Amino acid sequence: MSDTGELLFTPQLQSDAVAELVTVHDWLRFAVSKLNQADVYLGHGTDNPWDEAASLLAFVLHMPPFTDEKLYATRLTRAEREHYISLLQQRIEQRIPSAYLTQQAYFAGLTFYVDERVLVPRSPIAELISEKFIRQLHGKTPQHILDLCTGSGCIAIACAYAFDEAQVDAVDISPDALEVAQLNIEHHGLEHRVFPILSDGYTALTGMQYDLIVTNPPYVDADDMADLPDEYRHEPELGLASGVDGLALTRRILRDAAAHLTDDGVLVCEVGNSMVQLQQDFPDVGFDWLEFSHGGLGVFAISKTELERCQHLFNEASSKE
Repeated sequence: MSDTGELLFTPQLQSDAVAELVTVHDWLRFAVSKLNQADVYLGHGTDNPWDEAASLLAFVLHMPPFTDEKLYATRLTRAEREHYISLLQQRIEQRIPSAYLTQQAYFAGLTFYVDERVLVPRSPIAELISEKFIRQLHGKTPQHILDLCTGSGCIAIACAYAFDEAQVDAVDISPDALEVAQLNIEHHGLEHRVFPILSDGYTALTGMQYDLIVTNPPYVDADDMADLPDEYRHEPELGLASGVDGLALTRRILRDAAAHLTDDGVLVCEVGNSMVQLQQDFPDVGFDWLEFSHGGLGVFAISKTELERCQHLFNEASSKE
C-alpha cells in the first residue's frame, strides 16, 4: 500500500462523497481525480484513468461501457455509491487490478472470468486471432490448435470462436489456472472443442501435432520482476517470471515446437520486451516479428520449416540451461 493511497479515503471523505456525489458524471470525475492523485499503474485492460473509472462503475451498475453521454446524468442509488467507492478504495489503496475486483476481463471482444489464479488477459495476440492469423497461416484453416500456457483460457477460447471447426487444447502447468480456464470454457459452451490439459510445456503432449501453436508464456526477466508495479504483485508469479533473462521457457518452447507441428504448421509466440535478448541469442533464426494496428510488440511467428532448420541452435541453447 502506498503512502499516497493511505491518505485518500478517510471515513469522513467516504461519507461526504456518498452523500454529495449522485450522478455517473459526479462519480467518474471524483474517481479520475483520485486515480490521478494516487498515481495508480494502468496496464491491465485500460490505459487512462477515465476508462479505468468507467469500467468499475459500469460493473457496479450492471451496464455496458458509457459510450452515450446521456448516461452521465444517471443517478446512483446509495447502495451503488457505497459499492463503487469501496471498489475504488481497493483499487487505489491495495493496488488491485480492476479485473480482479470485478472478476471480469475482455479479450478479443469476449468476456472472461478472472481471479488471482491467472493473469489478466491483455495480449496483442487478440488482434491476430480476429484476423484469423491470415498472414501467418497463408489463408489455411487450422483443424488442431494448441494454446500453450493458457491461463484463463482466453486465447484458446477466442481461437475456437475464430475457427469454428477446430479442436483447441488449452495447456497449463498450473492446476489453479486450469480451474479458471474450465469455468470460461463452460461459460462459452465450448466443452466439446476446447480441452484443458495439465502439462509442463509439451510433456503431456507426446505424439500430438498441431496446425497452429499459440503461446503467451512467462517472459519477464529477473530485473524487471524486481521493478514491477504493485498491481502485478496480485498476479501469479508463475505466469510472469521466466528465469534471469526471461527466456527460460521460450527456449524450451522453441526446441520442442517442430515435433508438435504439422508440416505446414506455425508457432506464434509472445515474448514482450525479451525480444531484444531473443534476437541476440538467436541472430541466425528467421523470426517473423509481427506488427499490430492497436499497439503491442514482442510477438513472433515461425514456421516448422524454419524451426527444423534451426533445431541445432535450439538444442544447443537448451543444453546450456
